[in-house]
Amino acid sequence: MAIKPVLRMGDPLLLQPAEPVERFDTPALHTLIKDMQDTMAHLSGAGLAAPQIGESLQVVIFGFEKNPRYPRAQEVPFTVLINPQLTPLSEAIEEDWEGCLSVPGMRGMVPRFAHLRYQGYDQYGNAIDCTVSEFHARVVQHECDHLQGILYPMRIKDFRKFGFTDVLFPGQVMIDD
Repeated sequence: MAIKPVLRMGDPLLLQPAEPVERFDTPALHTLIKDMQDTMAHLSGAGLAAPQIGESLQVVIFGFEKNPRYPRAQEVPFTVLINPQLTPLSEAIEEDWEGCLSVPGMRGMVPRFAHLRYQGYDQYGNAIDCTVSEFHARVVQHECDHLQGILYPMRIKDFRKFGFTDVLFPGQVMIDD
C-alpha cells in the first residue's frame, strides 16, 4: 500500500466532523486502513485517524507494543475502530503529555477521562465493545477527537504546559511528533 502525507494543524479538513462509514469489508476501506497502518508505522505513531491522511471518514487505528514517542506507555492492542462511540465510565480526569502527527514537534498537557468504554465496528462490520483506562483510554480519545474536528491543543487548559518538545524536554531524545 502506501505511506501517506499527514495533514498538519491549520488544514481545514482537520477541523470538520468526519462522515460515518456506511459500507464495510470493501476494497476501498481495506486500502484506506492499510495506508493508515503503513503511515502510522513509518512515523512511529500510537494512532492515526483517517482525516489526518485526507479521508473524512470515521475510521481510526491505534495500538503498539513499544513506542519511541511514548516510552513509558503500556502496550495498547492494535485496533481498527470505525464509527466509534465513547462513554466515560467515571468523572475521573487525568492530565498527561500528548503529541500528534498533525502537530509535529510539539507537546501539551491534556486532560482526558481516565476510564471509558468505546464501541464501534472493525473493517468487516463486526461489533467492538471495549472498556479501557490510562494510556489506552487517552489514545482512543485523542484519535476519536480527530473525527470531530478537534486537535489536542484545543483541549489544553494551561498553555504554560504546551510547547516545542525540544524546549519542554531539553536533552531528552524524543522522536519528532
